[in-house]
Amino acid sequence: MAELLRRMLSAGRASRPSEENTVAAGPPLLLLGGSGSGKTALLFAAALEVAGEGRGPVLFLARRPLQSLPFRTGAALDPLRLQKIHFKYPPSARELFRFLCSAHEAQGPAPALLLLDCLEEYLSEHQRPHEVAHLAALLLDTTAHFSHRAGPRGGCGLVVALQTQEDVDSGDTRQLALLQRYFSASCWLQLDAQGPRHRGLRVCLEPGELGPRTVCSVTFQPDGSLTVTSLSTEEGDPSSGEGTSSGVGQPPKASVSRF
Repeated sequence: MAELLRRMLSAGRASRPSEENTVAAGPPLLLLGGSGSGKTALLFAAALEVAGEGRGPVLFLARRPLQSLPFRTGAALDPLRLQKIHFKYPPSARELFRFLCSAHEAQGPAPALLLLDCLEEYLSEHQRPHEVAHLAALLLDTTAHFSHRAGPRGGCGLVVALQTQEDVDSGDTRQLALLQRYFSASCWLQLDAQGPRHRGLRVCLEPGELGPRTVCSVTFQPDGSLTVTSLSTEEGDPSSGEGTSSGVGQPPKASVSRF
């Protein structure tokens, strides 16, 4: 899943459904950021990307329905893609556990991607470490089952979004450290410059052992498209809290990827 985000965030690489653009599922990825940092928008962009690859459907889990689509571009309004994104809203941690435990009973093609938004809303009900570990293990077991059903040419990716706090207590720190044992790749988001017509964020993708860190600046345009500008690691790392907009030089060129 780190490779999927790397492709989405590569400047000049637009989303297009093609055989050569399909990527393997890869290891699970933890999407981290504060409130309003664009986690749901990136999850939805990933859903659109995979939905356009011609593989299995996308399973999007959240505690409550989306109030509106994060994007209003052609891909986001494509009924063929939207039909492949199956939204499910387990209202509680117990119902989420129940849904994941019964996922193997579902009929139809296996999902190519499993997305879980706002994990913190489920974890707030269960703070004990063994329950957090149980949920993480169950998510991995579910995606492994989907991958097995899909066969050698399929595979199911997993991306989980978790809201982080600037001032985390020891319980939140232990919780995140525990989750990172199960998620070898992570992507940190940090709000950057904002204006009346666009919203920006800094993205730091840590793919683990799969490759080097990717740092870029992403701007959400009014029409929902993403302007992606590659940055060097010295220009800011959201996971370290450094790299505010005042410390970034003018990028040489930005290209627009539309979802």
